[in-house]
Amino acid sequence: MAVPKRKMGKSDTRARRAANMKMTAPNLVECPQCHALKMQHRVCPECGYYNGKEVISAE
Repeated sequence: MAVPKRKMGKSDTRARRAANMKMTAPNLVECPQCHALKMQHRVCPECGYYNGKEVISAE
C-alpha cells in the first residue's frame, strides 16, 4: 500500500482545494415583458411576470 513520504502542508492542501472553488456570476437574461435583467427560471422582480403570466403583483 502506498504511503506518503512526508505530511502535506496546510498551504498545499488549501491551494489544491481552492483550485476547484471558482465562483461565477449568475447568468442574467432579459425579461420579455419589461426588458429588465433577471435570473433564469425566476419571477421578474420588476414586473412580476413569469412565463407570460402575472405571478405576483408588482407595484
